Amino acid sequence: MSGIGLFGVAFQQAQWLSVRQTAIAENIANANTPGYRALDVEPFESVLQKAGLDLSRTASGHMATGMNGIRPPAIENGKDIKVSASGNSVSVERELIKADEVNRAYALNTNVVKAFHKMLLMSVK
Repeated sequence: MSGIGLFGVAFQQAQWLSVRQTAIAENIANANTPGYRALDVEPFESVLQKAGLDLSRTASGHMATGMNGIRPPAIENGKDIKVSASGNSVSVERELIKADEVNRAYALNTNVVKAFHKMLLMSVK
């Protein structure tokens, strides 16, 4: 099934989510370690942009893809991060929110793959 790109993208996202979950777990495990800096991975959107996946217009009636000059809000690193007296920048609350985001993304990824798999099986029958 190498010709079906959805499974490849879903697999890449699952790997990315696994790496992010590992980073979150390490942050929580080191919440009391003096001098530890919280880690995170680059957003999955930037991973997809590097992969060069883009929709193509196959008919003149199709809408163009892309943001058309609209830029996503910039993330300002370090502004809202509070560092404790020991030099630790881990916020357990923030890490738990990230863990919940990863959990929801895993669930969505799994449900999309299941639905697409069912659709493929129905088309084969």
